[in-house]
Amino acid sequence: MTESTNESGDSRKLGALNSSTGSTNTNNNPEPTNMDSTVDANDADASKTNMNNSTDADRDTNTDTSIEPEQTVPSYKRQSAKDNKSTKIKRAISALVILVILGVIAYGLYKSNQHSEPQIITLQGQMQMQQTSIAAKVPGRIAKILVTEGDAVTVGQQLIEMDSPEINAKINQARAGKQMAQSQLDKAENGARPQEIAQAKAAWQAHKAASDLAENTYQRVNRLYEEGLMARQKRDEAYAQYLATQDQTEAARLQYELAMEGARSEDKSAATAQVAQVDAQLEEALVAKEEANLKSPISGVVDNVIVNAGEVIGQGVPLLTLVNTNDQWVVLNVTETYLNQFAIGQRFMGTIPALSSPEKPYTKQFTVYATSTLSDFATWRPTNNDDGFDVRTFEVKARPTNPDRRIRSGMSVVVRLNPALVNQNQE
Repeated sequence: MTESTNESGDSRKLGALNSSTGSTNTNNNPEPTNMDSTVDANDADASKTNMNNSTDADRDTNTDTSIEPEQTVPSYKRQSAKDNKSTKIKRAISALVILVILGVIAYGLYKSNQHSEPQIITLQGQMQMQQTSIAAKVPGRIAKILVTEGDAVTVGQQLIEMDSPEINAKINQARAGKQMAQSQLDKAENGARPQEIAQAKAAWQAHKAASDLAENTYQRVNRLYEEGLMARQKRDEAYAQYLATQDQTEAARLQYELAMEGARSEDKSAATAQVAQVDAQLEEALVAKEEANLKSPISGVVDNVIVNAGEVIGQGVPLLTLVNTNDQWVVLNVTETYLNQFAIGQRFMGTIPALSSPEKPYTKQFTVYATSTLSDFATWRPTNNDDGFDVRTFEVKARPTNPDRRIRSGMSVVVRLNPALVNQNQE
């Protein structure tokens, strides 16, 4: 009974105090006062209930102007908010520290892997093949193109057929000249025919008889002139006729002897040379006609057809391009840092992406056969080298051990080098 009375009295006092505090905060808004002890939440609810039941006398008795009112927010709530904020800050700092530690560990592992497993060096080259440009040796019109790009051809296979009337005219002209020269040669070698010899002899004898008659006539006229019976004019005419017949007789005699002896050796040589010259002209015309039908000089693949049927082309104009698929090589630009991996005769493996598949990469073995330095523009200065020397670039050429007809000029070749082996060879 006594404990109940005390609790009721305490409740009335607390209610009066809270009522006084509320009215004071509304008017004056004073600074908050620290309490000696923290009030439990259940006691606060009980004080609010008892405050409504307290009498006016209790309020007057318990109200003391010297007591400072508390802040609207209870101190226990304010303390709890501060504790929550402090906890969040501590958690954020802890998470940040953990992230920094994990980052340091990850960086250390990354550097450790770099030192333990050096990165593979990748070089890229390009496949090349021997190209042959087919050009016309004679002008003409393209009658027919017998191949297309990508066709495989063999040695001697006809590629283009041309129409050239000028060549046919030269052939006919050379054949006619050969017939004439051959006739002259046959005549020089065989000599005159018996009929020609008899005819030459008869002509000589006729001229000789005329010359004898002219001589007798001149002698008679000359005697009459000396006796004064003939004019001097007549004598001179008889003498001129006599001399003319003598010359004609001598010419006929020489012609007869030539027919009997045949042609001289000089004439025979000249006739033989004439025949050879005409034969050469005919052969040239026939070769030109053969060249008009363009044929493949190599076995390979048609890479590019430049002209079309019906076009008129001149001498030396390229018509198409062939590539020799059996003559393949790869060209790599290698700095001298890695040049020791590409000594002449050394073999390496390369991957051709154009012939590879996701399941199976296409790899090929190559053998180095030539190295040459490039121009000065290919020289570069390494940024991480304290010595500052210039690193030159070399062109490395290597042939596949077994050529593949599927490989085409321009395909990329990827070569991967192990830096550990490079450094080992340098040591």
